Amino acid sequence: MQTRTLGQNLEVSALGMGAMGLSFGLGPAADKQEGIKVLRAAVERGITFFDTAEAYGPFTNETLVGEALAPLRDRVVIATKFGFKLDPTTGATIGVDSRADHIAQVVNASLKRLRTDTIDLLYQHRVDPDVPIEDVAGAVKELIQRGKVRYFGLSEAGAATIRRAHAVHPVTAVQNQYSLWTREPEADVLPTCEELGIGFVPWGPLGTGFLTGAIKADTKFDSTDLRSTLPSVHPGSPQGQSCLRRHAASIRHPQTRDARTNRAGLAARPKAVDRADPWHDRRRAPGGEPDVGPRRAHTGRSLRDRPRSISN
Repeated sequence: MQTRTLGQNLEVSALGMGAMGLSFGLGPAADKQEGIKVLRAAVERGITFFDTAEAYGPFTNETLVGEALAPLRDRVVIATKFGFKLDPTTGATIGVDSRADHIAQVVNASLKRLRTDTIDLLYQHRVDPDVPIEDVAGAVKELIQRGKVRYFGLSEAGAATIRRAHAVHPVTAVQNQYSLWTREPEADVLPTCEELGIGFVPWGPLGTGFLTGAIKADTKFDSTDLRSTLPSVHPGSPQGQSCLRRHAASIRHPQTRDARTNRAGLAARPKAVDRADPWHDRRRAPGGEPDVGPRRAHTGRSLRDRPRSISN
């Protein structure tokens, strides 16, 4: 397994594992023992980078990851996230909350569920428009100084927010949606990460499953699968079929897009801003993050200098 160094010195496997789908968001949760086997098998195959969040379940995914990886803790890097406001009764996501006292509460609870003394990489799950990102970075910096967190990350943040946070405390990694059909980060987030030496960790690198060939026009998603609430991309909808055909054509016939066309397309692509909803579809469940398949970790170095990622 190849490795990547995120930021200055957080070394992880080039292929990471997003654990969310074992507990939440992609149909019924897996049997706990089966989930534990999957996570431990990933370690045996060389994966050292695991991603979870308090919002997945909520809470149950962190508990699963904690139980599975506790005996292997010295071999793995665990990333989790804060930033959503959860209903104390139902656990439903009801907004965002990145106030310093809430971040501290979330971290203390996550540490217990993950069965660890420190969180390797702590992401802000979504930018909170009511809390300056400088305050968020300062709160995480304090947790790092107290030994509860090792590194600071951002998820679905735009370039300006990344720069402001990085000025307060180094941002080690940015996790945004990125795949062949979700390429907004190329406009300004990736260049910003390269400039500042920040690692980039794509979520949904296989288009949340749509780029695997396994999802067809007649695919039926379980009601607990977040993709069932996305009519704009569901393969059975006219919009979804059109999207699949368009992207399939661009993949099958790359010769029709020369370098000048690619550069023009990149220049015309909208720049990434802080996104509460990475699929730009307000109809889906708040906080939902369909994430099929592994994440790939990239360093903040020039794309030309990086070793090629392992293919899925």
